[in-house]
Amino acid sequence: MKYSEALEYKKEALKKADTSVLQNYHIIITPADTGESAKYIEDFSKNPDDFSDSSCKKYCSNDEYEVMSFKKETED
Repeated sequence: MKYSEALEYKKEALKKADTSVLQNYHIIITPADTGESAKYIEDFSKNPDDFSDSSCKKYCSNDEYEVMSFKKETED
C-alpha cells in the first residue's frame, strides 16, 4: 500500500488496540520489501523515540509500505 494508506491503516489499528497492546507492542509503518523492513526495524529498535511515521520513507525504494506490530524490548 502507499504511504498515505499505511498511515490511515495505522491510525485505525491504534484506535482499535487495547491498552495492553499499546503498552507492549510497537505498531509501525515499514517498507513492504522484506530486506528494507528488516533494516528499518533494526534501526528503529535501537532508539524508537528518534523515529516518526515518515522515517520509514528513507528506507523504502519502491513506495510500498505495510503496517506491522512487534513486541517492545523490555528492560529487566
